[in-house]
Amino acid sequence: MKGIWFQRPVLGWAAYDWANSAFSLSVVTAFVPVLLSEYWNEGADSTVTTFRLGMANGVASLLIAATAPLLGAIADLAGRRKALLFLFAGLGIVMTGSLYFVAAGQWLLGVVCYVFASVGFASSNSLYDGLMVHVAPASHYDRVSAYGYALGYLGGALLFSVNVVMVANPNLFGLASEVEAIRIAFLMVAVWWFVFSMPLLFWVKESGDNRVGKPLSESFRQLITTIKVIVRQPDVMTFLVAYWLYIDGVFTIIKMAVDYGLSQGLSMQDLILAILITNFVGFPAALAFGRIGLQIGAKSGLVIALVIYIIVTFAAAFITTAAEFFVLAICIGLVQGGVQSLSRSFFARLIPRRQSAEYFGFFNMIGKFSAVLGPILTGVVALSFGSQRIGILSILILFLAGLFFLLKVQQPSTEGEA
Repeated sequence: MKGIWFQRPVLGWAAYDWANSAFSLSVVTAFVPVLLSEYWNEGADSTVTTFRLGMANGVASLLIAATAPLLGAIADLAGRRKALLFLFAGLGIVMTGSLYFVAAGQWLLGVVCYVFASVGFASSNSLYDGLMVHVAPASHYDRVSAYGYALGYLGGALLFSVNVVMVANPNLFGLASEVEAIRIAFLMVAVWWFVFSMPLLFWVKESGDNRVGKPLSESFRQLITTIKVIVRQPDVMTFLVAYWLYIDGVFTIIKMAVDYGLSQGLSMQDLILAILITNFVGFPAALAFGRIGLQIGAKSGLVIALVIYIIVTFAAAFITTAAEFFVLAICIGLVQGGVQSLSRSFFARLIPRRQSAEYFGFFNMIGKFSAVLGPILTGVVALSFGSQRIGILSILILFLAGLFFLLKVQQPSTEGEA
């Protein structure tokens, strides 16, 4: 395994995580929640902005989930995974840049741009996940998957660090205010995403059929066939149910953490520092979970990570100080990348290689359908009870149920290819 990280296909594939993680961190986790709460919101109450953010994330996830399997089937049958990946990446990049032009009080326009940027981000990610089986053998899936997430944490955190300095000291950069610095950050994320996508474009080669004559009609038929096959594969089905539940909790925490912290009186500076802590801890932790998957199996690694998530989620409902928030940020950083990378590599071993994009379309569809439930649930509960603390506790149900179903799945072999 020593040299595989520096082989062009693997490095080019992992570089896309470096490229688009800037969107996940700077846009999704940090700055959109801040602007929606403080600049685009027209003076709305914090529970209303939480509801709007939850609905925006839910609608984006619903759009992604509805199209992901068919998109994967088309990509597999047409042999155009990379072309479709860059089509959706282009959508995400343009819509991210468009957030710069959203003015004060224009929360609806901001939400629309954010939703379409999220669709581009997640759809391109679905196709990106499916390309993993074309750059590495099955015996290396855990570590290659972790490598991608680790580079994503590092790359996202580096650009975010620059954005943080800009927001904290806008005058040093000739900017009028913190808000203008955040708007400039959207443009920087778009450029970063575009530039660092190029290694994947030039270094990753995909294999498979190239039947471009009638891809749409064939893709519909293949999609139906794959659904029937998945239903007859108990381990695949059970894992997808488990993943649907626990990744809902992960994504909800990622998307709603800043909004929750603001509602509890934490400053934007404290929240930004917590995000940086999570990502810089996440870089080595993701690599470590790749080794854990190699040593004790991806399933065991996932169980460890989910238990930690359960403890952290319960504790989050009782935090009162920035220091406590920082401790939770460290704990999340230790396991966030591990859950995502081991889920990807675990699933890759359960599926046939030649239908990787289609199966990963289902994988990401499940993840996005779960992300419909979590943010909306948190937002509705917070609005109904007038308390974000009660909303955050609702996530415990998802982690516990996900762990229950995961324990029923058999650990796949690490040898050969699925």
